[in-house]
Amino acid sequence: MEKLICACVQLRSSDKLEDNIKTADRLVNQAADQGAQFIATPEMTGFMDIRSGGTRSKATSEALDACLAQLRQTARDRNIHVLIGSLAVSLEQDDRFANRSYLIGPTGEIIARYDKIHMFDVDVGDGQAYRESRSYKPGEQAVLAQTSIGAVGMTICYDLRFAYLYRMLAQAGASILTVPAAFTQTTGEAHWHVLLRARAIETGCYVIAPAQGGRHADGRETYGHSLIISPWGEILAEGGTDPGLVMAEIDLDEVAKARKRIPSLQHDRNVSLTKYSE
Repeated sequence: MEKLICACVQLRSSDKLEDNIKTADRLVNQAADQGAQFIATPEMTGFMDIRSGGTRSKATSEALDACLAQLRQTARDRNIHVLIGSLAVSLEQDDRFANRSYLIGPTGEIIARYDKIHMFDVDVGDGQAYRESRSYKPGEQAVLAQTSIGAVGMTICYDLRFAYLYRMLAQAGASILTVPAAFTQTTGEAHWHVLLRARAIETGCYVIAPAQGGRHADGRETYGHSLIISPWGEILAEGGTDPGLVMAEIDLDEVAKARKRIPSLQHDRNVSLTKYSE
């Protein structure tokens, strides 16, 4: 198996779509200039605006999305795989939107789409409440994409807390797991590293986690620290909070080696639960 150079594009997406597209595209091209063959952007690459009416005023259909069109063109021009972490996409039969990730191939084709399954409906203690389900329709299907660079299991942000999803993807053949995110500062500082390393260790997969970082135009503060993690749980590359690139070379042969050392994916058992009470 050939080694593969991967890159996370870390962003600080604002409420200005055109500026965000230019920044994302510039960094994707910069990563390609440095030899990256698989480049991933974070959740909400196109824009971030959690203010009332913010998403509704900016989201479009897939066919009209300017960010999707530009990065498809760049993937084709540079002969690379690009994962757009997610875009807010309007739906025909629902007043809400899809939080949708796109895996784009080197000819510019859309290889796979994944709609975020788990909605971030929480009060995290930073003075803000988040109710994604009011604006976004949850997805219903896990997605595994078979590509020329390996099998990619696609997830988004809050999905990270649901270990069963990653185990399912790994047992279906995933060797790379993508976790584009916009973790809050509070939850990121507490849980980002440990959860991502746990998902890598549990599955024996590489984890590619491009993130939003810093204070955004809508007032939200995200954690950043984009990560690339090995199947043994080692952090191969890490970002800070500013926009930029995080890059590492991966060797997919390491997936089989990690799973041979700890073959836990083969050891699941069906068990029943017994409850006791005093």
